[in-house]
Amino acid sequence: MPSNLTDGISIIIPAYNEEEVIGEVIHGLKNALLEKGVNFEIIVVDDGSTDKTADAAAGAGAKVARHPYNKGYGVAAKSGVSESKYGWLAFYDGDGQHTPESLISLLPFIADYDMVVGARTGYQGPAIRQPGKKLLQWIADYLSDVKIPDINSGLRLVKKDLFLRFSNLFPPRYGWTTAITLAALKENYSVRYAPITIRPRQGGRSMVRATDAVRMFMLILRIILLFSPLRVFLPLAAASFLIGVALAAGELLVFGKLGKAEIIFFTASLFFFFFGLLMDQVAALRREIRRD
Repeated sequence: MPSNLTDGISIIIPAYNEEEVIGEVIHGLKNALLEKGVNFEIIVVDDGSTDKTADAAAGAGAKVARHPYNKGYGVAAKSGVSESKYGWLAFYDGDGQHTPESLISLLPFIADYDMVVGARTGYQGPAIRQPGKKLLQWIADYLSDVKIPDINSGLRLVKKDLFLRFSNLFPPRYGWTTAITLAALKENYSVRYAPITIRPRQGGRSMVRATDAVRMFMLILRIILLFSPLRVFLPLAAASFLIGVALAAGELLVFGKLGKAEIIFFTASLFFFFFGLLMDQVAALRREIRRD
């Protein structure tokens, strides 16, 4: 057992209508972790299920927290953390996609890192979602200026104080894994990615919708604006300036004078540049206040 886990690990499993598989998921985790000698607790957050997910989880020996109605993945994660007693948190899907071996493979890294993320290889979910995921991945890589192997993996180990520091940024439904990844990287926490494989979901059905991609994009943009606003405003300033130069060259060549359009673009480039600098100073001041 890694020395950092002599205290223990709280495994949090948000679940919605997973009656058919949640018991098997819990038993698999318990057997694997007991064999490794890890101190642990398993907390299942029943997020307003309409079946007997909560009863099946309790029957398998998990601690169960219940929501009276479906509040979302982000809220369920927070509810699980509020019930936890250990300093390390593990987040694990309740639909049978993850394996205990994948979680155990992350444990050796916790001595040196603040968060360890399972980076999915091979099968990564339904094919129809992959183009949107790749686009969001590219946007996140650019805005964060970091190559992120897996932006929203649901299998991860996180120090509780890291989770709590950024929990106010987490959206209620999907995206909290993306938010904590970007926030941790931009605040220079030590993050490790380790390869894992997942299986097709064994039970229930996905609650992810096409509209969640738009929410995810807005979340990524919001997080980057909080931590590195120049990654957004400098390209806007440069693009406005270059458009202004192109328009000015055309106007001078044809009419021998500048027109209104290029002046607007030059002004916009200055606005984006100085507004970005101001936002960057505000972000730096905010980080200093939080540290103090």
